[in-house]
Amino acid sequence: MHDETDAKTTSTVSDASSVSAANVAMAGGVAAASAIPADELGRMTDDIVAALKTVYDPEIPADIYELGLIYKIDIDDDRNVDIEMTLTAPGCPVAGEMPGWVENAVASVEGIQVVKVELVFTPPWTPERMSEEAQVAVGWY
Repeated sequence: MHDETDAKTTSTVSDASSVSAANVAMAGGVAAASAIPADELGRMTDDIVAALKTVYDPEIPADIYELGLIYKIDIDDDRNVDIEMTLTAPGCPVAGEMPGWVENAVASVEGIQVVKVELVFTPPWTPERMSEEAQVAVGWY
């Protein structure tokens, strides 16, 4: 929960194609103001998505963003990024490594300070979270 003293710009991912510069923070149902200029925030958001698209699940020929593994991206006013992500299965063989891959990819984005990645398993990932692009890549479309 965010209060007025903790403005945090949030892009919440509900499917693999929903994060864009148009996403705004919601704090109590009202868009939270950001100290980051809108054009810079848009660039950072687009660059974060591009960075996430460089990280692949080694068992599936699609990137983690298009697979729908990214649940939430928060960019605060200090340009720190918090990411909530999941795995295709809790027992994924790269569960210990993938958050580090995501941190490294997003940390390479210009202007980003600190990146934290949290693995979450609620809601569980299902193939319905994949974008059409990912479905085509894995032959499910």
